[in-house]
Amino acid sequence: MKRCAIYTRKSTEDGLEQDFNSLQAQREACEAYIKSQRHEGWKHLTTEYDDGGYSGGTMDRPALTKLLAAVERHEVDIIVVYKVDRLTRSLADFSKIIERLDQQNVSFVSVTQAFNTTSSMGRLTLNVLLSFAQFEREVTAERIRDKIAASKKKGMWMGGNLPLGYDVEDRKLVINKEEAATVRLLFDLYIELGTVRLLKAEADRLGIVTKKIIRKDGSVTGGKPFLRGNLYRLLSNPLYIGLIPHKGETYSGQHEAIIDQETWDHVQQTMSGNRRERSSPTNVKAPFLLTGLVFDEAGEPLYQAQASKDGKRYRYYISKQLAQNAEPEAGGWRLPASTLEEAILNPIRELLCNQSRLIDVLHLKDHNLPDLQLINKHAIALAEKIMSDDTVSRKGLLQAVIHRVELQLDSISIDVNRAALVKLLQIKMLDGPNEDRTIVSLKIAMKLQRKGIEAKLVIAGHASTHQPDPDLCRLIAKARHWFDQLASGEAKSVQEIASREPVFVTEISRVLPLAFLSPKIVEDILAGRQPETLTVRQLQRLRSLAFDWKAQRIQLGYPA
Repeated sequence: MKRCAIYTRKSTEDGLEQDFNSLQAQREACEAYIKSQRHEGWKHLTTEYDDGGYSGGTMDRPALTKLLAAVERHEVDIIVVYKVDRLTRSLADFSKIIERLDQQNVSFVSVTQAFNTTSSMGRLTLNVLLSFAQFEREVTAERIRDKIAASKKKGMWMGGNLPLGYDVEDRKLVINKEEAATVRLLFDLYIELGTVRLLKAEADRLGIVTKKIIRKDGSVTGGKPFLRGNLYRLLSNPLYIGLIPHKGETYSGQHEAIIDQETWDHVQQTMSGNRRERSSPTNVKAPFLLTGLVFDEAGEPLYQAQASKDGKRYRYYISKQLAQNAEPEAGGWRLPASTLEEAILNPIRELLCNQSRLIDVLHLKDHNLPDLQLINKHAIALAEKIMSDDTVSRKGLLQAVIHRVELQLDSISIDVNRAALVKLLQIKMLDGPNEDRTIVSLKIAMKLQRKGIEAKLVIAGHASTHQPDPDLCRLIAKARHWFDQLASGEAKSVQEIASREPVFVTEISRVLPLAFLSPKIVEDILAGRQPETLTVRQLQRLRSLAFDWKAQRIQLGYPA
């Protein structure tokens, strides 16, 4: 007996309320086909897998998810569809589905398109059909986008989140007088108060809430106090002056304006001024601590540079040639600011906390014991300030204490201003000024680990502060676990492991070779000592892993 599950889908909900809709028509055709194959042992399962109103361009469909779960539980032998594009219109999704079906020895049949998925020609035919299905979906999407753009250029409302102050009648925006009064009040209050923070406080005091919307299913959204983000969007929404926005452009709308142009211009000007104030450099939370103090081996100063990615700000000290030319071929230094600053802070803190060394460096041997105890107390307090979270205070202290930082290929030289340090420690010197003692030089050995044009400082004698990468550790553990199952006979094949766990055969095949990593590399990963470039992504993208342990180290980015 071959258990047959019927899957049906319709992209929109239009017509589903009819007595005999598209889903039922598909199901009836599939049932008839299954009956015609009764001599082959085909049996129709009564469970219905119907996706009404879901696009074929996504896998996020409740009935499809339910069907694939039944496949994983070995409850289905054959999936029957009316047409291939009912299952999916995406080639990528089709490959994923086929792979999951192959793992469970499940095949599928299209009633109106004869093919056999067990043969290479059948798969080729299926791919061609799906290519046309995907092409049709993309062309349809382009037509819809073009229609929306053309409609908005004519000033038509094309749906979306309904703004406070408007209702929809016959697909057109009409003013809701009560809500429109609230919108005008919010604009007037912003002009009076000047900031969104104060506007939110006043709106909360007055009990002003967001637009309340009742959906077709009876659920209610909105009707809640305004967040600051809601207020920013409301104050900058051109719908309120009778315009329709689309992709950065605005067009004259067919609806009435709630806000006059003069009020709108006043609000936009105020908001623009506030944005400029917020983006002022004085508001940067993490200033550069070593501004003007860092020089390269040629005596050229390093410049400050900043970059933003995914909302996160990154700071760097870079050479002049990199500041003028960001290409890697330009050469020079490009060091993460936090890494360099930490490398400079640590030896200064260690000097201040080491009483005997401080006595030698500052030539305090002639001072009596009570003076030395007081100096030690001041030194520890200064070390705490330098390592505190108060960046403004830290920068002031470092700018006063450090005379110059010079980078070499194998070391960092830190010149400390002895007179400034003596003053900060409140030391009364017993000897007179000496030109040879104006600078105290601290030298630390280091090496560079390059990653593109960026470099990581590795300080000699300092233990790595890196923590083990939990994802990397899990990947190695997974490889060992799967290999142990095969070696012990607990699992007879990769396919058997895949059937037990929610994972593809291809992923197991990709991860298994990691069970043969050298013990030293595994120890490094567990201790967090692996190279910066050794990541989960790198291991998963390896085409083949070298069997020789020395070759593995070179392959995975260890120094030769």
